[in-house]
Amino acid sequence: MLTEKFFEVINQEGVTSIVSWGGNEAHVVNTWNSYINVTDDKRVLIPAAGMYSIEEDVKENNKVKITVGSKDVQGTYGMGAGFRIEGTANFLTTGAEYEMMKGKFPFLSRVLEITVEFAKQTL
Repeated sequence: MLTEKFFEVINQEGVTSIVSWGGNEAHVVNTWNSYINVTDDKRVLIPAAGMYSIEEDVKENNKVKITVGSKDVQGTYGMGAGFRIEGTANFLTTGAEYEMMKGKFPFLSRVLEITVEFAKQTL
């Protein structure tokens, strides 16, 4: 589901957007492609220092969507590639993956864990 092209994109700097929704309103936060880590079983881990609106939404509705992109990767029609990922979210505050991410990103207070259910190249 997560292709080589996806990994090319997240290995280039760019903005990652994360969308959640709970109640009557969607919330969007941004982070950097370089902050994304993918586990061996293809879960996406992202350091969370803020993301409080996302965390509150996940308590009610754990579905999230993220987009990643880079203008420096060959896309479908020219330079620039991007992806839309959909999955279920959880916030980690303990455990080996939390500790690994804390070592890389000392500023985090939690780790956003996304279990990927759908991935599509959009550019």
